[in-house]
Amino acid sequence: MTDTAPVTTARDRLLSDDVGTHPLADLPLDPTSIVAGRPRAGLVELGTVGGATVGVWELGEGTVTDTETDEVFVVVAGRGSVAFADGSTLDLSPGVVVRLHAGDTTTWVVTEALRKVWLA
Repeated sequence: MTDTAPVTTARDRLLSDDVGTHPLADLPLDPTSIVAGRPRAGLVELGTVGGATVGVWELGEGTVTDTETDEVFVVVAGRGSVAFADGSTLDLSPGVVVRLHAGDTTTWVVTEALRKVWLA
């Protein structure tokens, strides 16, 4: 008896044909997390890889606080920064790759709608 792998086509492997314009579901922000502006957030989960979830997240202009989960992300559009409780800050722009740790307390300052692809 031989095991046969399921037939997988290129289309089956495609998670998004354009993460820059991929539609996102509204992600309500906790009003107490909004520090400045009127940012809106969106999210879509694209699939799983080895038990980890892959998705796209976007945050509009403004400042919000958050407590993170384990995650790696790549910024695909926009600009801003993320500050951590220890006082360190990372500038965010297309191409930047960041590793967040569960429990990180962060402040996101978005100056141009920020979109990232994440793996968690």
